[in-house]
Amino acid sequence: VQLQASGGGLVQAGGSSRLSCAASGRTFSGFAVGWFRQAPGKEREFVASISWDGRSTYYADSVKGRFTISRDNAKNTVNLQMNNLKPEDTAVYYCAVVNPATMRQKYFGSWGQGTQVTVSS
Repeated sequence: VQLQASGGGLVQAGGSSRLSCAASGRTFSGFAVGWFRQAPGKEREFVASISWDGRSTYYADSVKGRFTISRDNAKNTVNLQMNNLKPEDTAVYYCAVVNPATMRQKYFGSWGQGTQVTVSS
């Protein structure tokens, strides 16, 4: 299944943004899905993930309390609501199917193009 992230842009510090992840080719309603990000010069890192049924969510410590992941299996989408954004949140954000055993590692499929989020101070 190929996932595509969208919704990024330029936001001021303290502002909000909402990212969406859509699947093409097939439904991802039976899969856990996660968000990851990669800042310039840094390794890609885990941000948040959600179980296939939406009942369980997981967050990196750096975004806990500010970001909220959700999913709508009827619409085949997973969203990431980002509030109180900080300059250090600036990165390219990607979504991917995650390993249900860890909920923090990409399981299969390519990364896709990602979507840029830039937070200005």
